[in-house]
Amino acid sequence: MQDKKRAEERILRFSFVGSLLFTITEVIMAAVLHSYTVLMDGVFDVADLILLGPFLVLIPLLYKPVTEKHPYGYAQVESVFLIIKYGILLAVICVMIYENVRVILQGGHTVDVSGVAVYEMVIGFLCLAAWIILHRLSKKYTTPTIQSEVFLWKQDVVNSMGISVAFFAQSALKNTPLSSLAPYMDSVLAIVMAIFLLREPVASLISGFRKLMLFAPDEETMQMIRASVETSLENYPYTCSFLDVIQTGRKVWIEVYLTQKPDSSLIDISHWSLIRRNIRKSLARKFDQIYVELIPDIKDSAETV
Repeated sequence: MQDKKRAEERILRFSFVGSLLFTITEVIMAAVLHSYTVLMDGVFDVADLILLGPFLVLIPLLYKPVTEKHPYGYAQVESVFLIIKYGILLAVICVMIYENVRVILQGGHTVDVSGVAVYEMVIGFLCLAAWIILHRLSKKYTTPTIQSEVFLWKQDVVNSMGISVAFFAQSALKNTPLSSLAPYMDSVLAIVMAIFLLREPVASLISGFRKLMLFAPDEETMQMIRASVETSLENYPYTCSFLDVIQTGRKVWIEVYLTQKPDSSLIDISHWSLIRRNIRKSLARKFDQIYVELIPDIKDSAETV
């Protein structure tokens, strides 16, 4: 467990330092180039950076064991953090869309097209290098927070490369009938990029609220867990009568209610530890921390008068 904690701290620290350096350059270059597109990138990264810093302090809480006082441990701390993080990012995106629509309605503005294109191309390659490093580090160990950071770096690569290509294309429109569109290009690209970024915060907010409310995972995940349980019970005289799954943050609790098969009337708990181990093993790649409980589904006997 300590190795996992150190691995997560190392991965998130690398992402934090990288984001800090890129954010500083983006804010400076947005002012120098007068580009709302570059500013959109910078503001988005600032919001992520502000939230990622405090989370590094909270990581040890996520590895504390479950106790009677804290039956779900501190797993919900991560769910709350992700809701706040993506809520702020969603608000930032909406504000940037509004501001750029306002700029377009006021007649747009001009930017140093070649300067923005070259800058975004350089940033794109640097983000690609950072994404490759994080992607490799996260192969051995990943969590919802690490996944969100890897996604954001991948998103930065796509955004920067797309913006660079668009501005290079815009420079080719000079001295053509389409040159009158130049003042609007920067804001239009910023809006398109913002709309593209909307999906991840919205999906993550929905997932975060589900986990915070201790709802069951989505149907696809439930089917995967059920298949794992049924496979683990194949060689034993039990069937799963009811499956109760709670997921919050990176932890998942699985309660399997067992009944005897028709040809058996004996409950033998001597091999239940093997069943639990098989279930945890089959789901280890999907979930970070898994708790499995096997419960005999004993029906109430009929009352006699």
